Amino acid sequence: MAEPAEQPSLPLAPEPPSHTIAINGGCTLRTQEGWRVLTVGGITTHHYQPQDRVAEAYAMVCLVEAGLATQVKDEPPSARAAPPPAPSPLSEKPSGTLDRDPMDRSMDRLFAMMGFLEGAEPLFRSGERIPRAGVLLAVPPLVASGILEAAKEVYGDLAPAFYGLRTTVLVLLLMALLRLKRPEHLKEHSPPDLGGILGLDRAPEVKTLRRKLDRLGSAHQAERFGKLLAQRRVASRGRVLGFLYVEGHVRVYHGKHRLPKAHVARMRLCLPATTDYWVNDRRGDPLFVVTAEANAGLVKMLPKLAAEIRALVGPRPRVTVVFDRGGWSPKLFKRLIADGFDILTYRKKPIRSVPQKAFALYRGRLDGRRIEYELDDRNVRLMKGRLGLRQATRRSPDGRHQTAILTSRRDLRTLAVAYRMFERWRQENFFKYMREEYLIDALIDYAVEPADPHRLAPNPQRRKLQDRLREAREKLSELQENYGAAALQNPEGRRPTMRGFKIAHGKIGRAMRTLQKRIEDLRLRKRALPARVPVSQARPDEVLKLSTERKHLTNLIKMVAYQAESDLLALVRPRYARADQEGRALIQSALSSTAELRVDAGELCVTLDPLSSPHRSRAIEVLCDALNATAVCFPGTDLRLRYAVRPPL
Repeated sequence: MAEPAEQPSLPLAPEPPSHTIAINGGCTLRTQEGWRVLTVGGITTHHYQPQDRVAEAYAMVCLVEAGLATQVKDEPPSARAAPPPAPSPLSEKPSGTLDRDPMDRSMDRLFAMMGFLEGAEPLFRSGERIPRAGVLLAVPPLVASGILEAAKEVYGDLAPAFYGLRTTVLVLLLMALLRLKRPEHLKEHSPPDLGGILGLDRAPEVKTLRRKLDRLGSAHQAERFGKLLAQRRVASRGRVLGFLYVEGHVRVYHGKHRLPKAHVARMRLCLPATTDYWVNDRRGDPLFVVTAEANAGLVKMLPKLAAEIRALVGPRPRVTVVFDRGGWSPKLFKRLIADGFDILTYRKKPIRSVPQKAFALYRGRLDGRRIEYELDDRNVRLMKGRLGLRQATRRSPDGRHQTAILTSRRDLRTLAVAYRMFERWRQENFFKYMREEYLIDALIDYAVEPADPHRLAPNPQRRKLQDRLREAREKLSELQENYGAAALQNPEGRRPTMRGFKIAHGKIGRAMRTLQKRIEDLRLRKRALPARVPVSQARPDEVLKLSTERKHLTNLIKMVAYQAESDLLALVRPRYARADQEGRALIQSALSSTAELRVDAGELCVTLDPLSSPHRSRAIEVLCDALNATAVCFPGTDLRLRYAVRPPL
């Protein structure tokens, strides 16, 4: 009878070495080269010498407080504990937070340092009178804007870090709303106080935030980011996009680099600058922004902006584009109308005045406001009759000034044509507000980048000839004046004939003939030169422009912050009589106020301190009720935000 075959051994996991203690399925403690090493999921979290009992106790307590082990009575903390979930592979990044104390995020920082955390989860602590905690009022409109989802879609993850993409974008937004206009302004505020608003132990400081901006800028995705934000805004605010206002904003540059110049209307000077073109809806809120190449004019930029608008709103709606005289071009009007747009703009002078008897008084109510204008409405034709438009002319109350408005909209009331055109000043007020409150004119960095060397610029040789030509003409004019004065004072008794006069003043005559020949020569030489040449030929130095990526990104952040401010104002407007005059001041006061934070039953309760007067506090109470109805959670958590205003003492 054959002997039975030997049974093969089972592939069991080898037992740990005798110098390794398995605390549970995820934590081990081993002795290595004279050190005790504590690992969690394969990651070293603590190491200490065997005789250091204090360090050992601290490591075990950290495990217990982090929920990675459970202390058993009458046994040291390192004894067997309830096994936590199986350890993740080293390639996986842990979700949630391992910390339990909001003021001590050492475990999350450790995991971020080792590359296993892509943004710490907010962990709030309760507290009273937390400075500037009122800014959390802006979280619901910021979440509704979709900026966090758009940033995730465009930029993905910044990299393993404690301050991830969500935190970075949220910090930039709340900084804008708190009027911290530059990253350097963070130095003036306590990082732990700002961190408490974010659910962190401390807010990022200047160098950290600068590095985050550099990383975002290196992706060169700001333009795509702006398009996504505009698409989300159109989806939520499509009803106010019937009229879109287009205007350029000039940012003056005072640095050492040589940049193209632009006319600064508010300063009445031509200075080195960069021009941004903003598109705003009829309420004055921004929709998107585009930086012009070499301060291109509105006539050149409007077709590009119209294409961007069409891509946003789709082919069906007919949008009315409103702009000022800088976009005057009948050829452009005809092109825009053919592309499915309506236009509304001022008519450029010179134009004929409308007879005084043609004006009539128009009254009505638009957007809840009582309007009264003296207007004339008639049809006009441009381009030798090839383009027919409608002209509404307003007469000033004193009758001395007339303002002509052109439009392709024939369905609008005459009063509405004038009102919508004059509402363009909402956009000018927007620029003034953004300059003062959000500092959109400031540089975000000092970087420059190569500009297009093939773009056309005025020919400098032609300009030199023009200067010489002007100088020669001035000299000729002076000689002609002297010659005429001499002819007027000529004593006829001494020189009764013209020949005698010419002989007596032959020196002036020869100089005049020489200048005339010189002027003709300069004129022919100027005509032979092209008016514009590639900028690389016009300038011997390198063609540069200011870096646009980071500036565009911060403009988008400030644009969304302004939109959130507008959304909050819209919620307050029905219950605040002076909303148009001081509504934004009220919102800013509420955002910068102190508040109590309390975490209770899955809610983050934000209780604001009373404002300066009872009627202002009541207005913010109405705002809190409206925000509570949105049931928004703080980004990155399941904590529902609930707002209230503390009753006055």
